Amino acid sequence: MTNGIVKSKTTNIIDEARIAKMKTTRSEELTSLSEAVIPGGVNSPVRAFKAVGGGPRFIERGSGPYMFDVDGNRYLDFCSSWGPLIFGHADPDIVKAITEQVQRGSTFGAVTEYEFNLAEFIVSHIDAVDKVRFVSSGTEAVMSAVRLARGYTGRDVVVKFDGCYHGHSDYLLVKAGSGLATFSQPSSAGISKGAAGETIVLPLDDDAALEKCFAEQGEKIAAVIIEGIPANNGLLIQRPEFVKLIRNLTEKHGALMILDEVITGFRIGMEGAAGMYGVTPDLLTYGKIVGGGLPVGAFGGRAEIMDKLSPNGPVYQAGTLSGNPLAMVAGLATLNKLADGKVYQRLEQNGALFVDALTAKLGDAVFKIARVGSIFWVVFQDEMPLSAAGIESAGIDRYNKRFRSALDSGYYLPPSGFEVCFISAAHTEEQLLTAAEVLGGIMGGSN
Repeated sequence: MTNGIVKSKTTNIIDEARIAKMKTTRSEELTSLSEAVIPGGVNSPVRAFKAVGGGPRFIERGSGPYMFDVDGNRYLDFCSSWGPLIFGHADPDIVKAITEQVQRGSTFGAVTEYEFNLAEFIVSHIDAVDKVRFVSSGTEAVMSAVRLARGYTGRDVVVKFDGCYHGHSDYLLVKAGSGLATFSQPSSAGISKGAAGETIVLPLDDDAALEKCFAEQGEKIAAVIIEGIPANNGLLIQRPEFVKLIRNLTEKHGALMILDEVITGFRIGMEGAAGMYGVTPDLLTYGKIVGGGLPVGAFGGRAEIMDKLSPNGPVYQAGTLSGNPLAMVAGLATLNKLADGKVYQRLEQNGALFVDALTAKLGDAVFKIARVGSIFWVVFQDEMPLSAAGIESAGIDRYNKRFRSALDSGYYLPPSGFEVCFISAAHTEEQLLTAAEVLGGIMGGSN
């Protein structure tokens, strides 16, 4: 993690010639047409670009580290479909696995060897997972894991942390990350008081609040859930002592610890955040990389807990497309390419290279950069926040106001200052150094 204010001179570098050539006619047409048939014109709110102004760019295809929109513009992609594309767009090995499978069939609604193969890989590489079940999204994985925790413990209350996002199920969509923060909403409308009443929200990085919660309600708590590294409301890297306190208190009071590794699972290493912190959760949730870029989710843990799931036990969970063959082969192709650890070494080196270059270029701007492997977040304030409450709106505004210049210079960043960025194995050193030069000039400029 880079954590300092660097003083040096900087200039605001924007490729004016490129901006002048960037056309958006078709994206603007599609925005208008889509708004007539899709709420807001998008199928996930942050894609609407409301926080950063202007309309979204409609993407047509991707190749390696690049995306191309319907107007023919090219962007170096630091969003990576919000994390899944650790090998970039249209990786040949993953494309080959999907193509061969789709010729055999895309879905069967029956058991297949493909889901066994991926499950066996995960169980053999994750110490905390004895058994795993596949679903169709990260939201569904977390929803199922929480239901399982309640069924296993016979308790109802779930503890989460302010700013952590665990999908959009009702009882967890309270003070829940970047999507809501981007639109200045503490929680979503449409959530009943009963659902919200079963959720306790605590601040991150607050040992005393966590201990008090368990002292007062420990016998009612089914589970505590936390993101492996909170990465949906900035990149809020937690102290190992805080994460281990969660583990100790849940064990003491008979509650389960759920580690949400939808973002961090297989992104920061084979063992994810659990390995980084040296903790063994009761349940873990996965998504994104585990499906190789296709819609997928998974949850797993100790056998005695997982065996409470139907058909073995009383906790019901099902899905028509769960264990979808295309997602299973794409996920296994991805994980096989990661298994020897060499990609993680390269991503660590390139992540450090990029952040060091960006730090130097940002110069006399007030900023902090948090980084874990190939995930990074730039925040424009004096202190690196460890909780959602520590994120200053002025710094988010600075990012949001400069987003459009970065986009028009050919760099696709997340369209919200609360979101994190991703480096893929497809990014080259040269591309990253050039990006640091351009983005540092834009973000550090005075205008």
